Amino acid sequence: MAGRMSKKAWLILAIVIIAVGATVGITLSRNSASPSDFTLPIITWNETSLSELEGTPAVLNFWSISCYWCRQQLPYLEAVAQQSEGQMRVIAINMANNAADIQKFFGDYEPAMTIAVDKNREAFKDYCVAYNNTGGYIPFTLFVDSEGEVQYAKIGAFASEAALWDALHDVFGVTTP
Repeated sequence: MAGRMSKKAWLILAIVIIAVGATVGITLSRNSASPSDFTLPIITWNETSLSELEGTPAVLNFWSISCYWCRQQLPYLEAVAQQSEGQMRVIAINMANNAADIQKFFGDYEPAMTIAVDKNREAFKDYCVAYNNTGGYIPFTLFVDSEGEVQYAKIGAFASEAALWDALHDVFGVTTP
């Protein structure tokens, strides 16, 4: 009898672990205005703000150089920036490194996506609170519609470029060029 109880306990524990893992990995769909406007320096020493993006859908991605999954996902975001042909903006917001380290990371490569720096993590903190990323996990990606409202939030990396395009299609109706 004790063996059955043990198997049952293990089964319940496995289900709880799977449910928690799924909850963390599941994307959050919200239809609300962004928590606040932000102004962030970009690595060319200009600035960008969320309000400047109105009229154009945008992908905001919070990342850092030290995050393996963030680095894995950057080429997918860059491909979207290159291939979307002005249909949307892609802004990769680094919230852990300084501009010099980010420039060194990219070297001579000039990304099509905008690379911004959230050096005080203020925008990151606001979005984490607003979109249930209470652990402050990265990568953290938000799809913002042309009216400035977040339509989709994802904690964790997209598994592939195709998965990113699928999500863009589901939210914005954008198709792979």
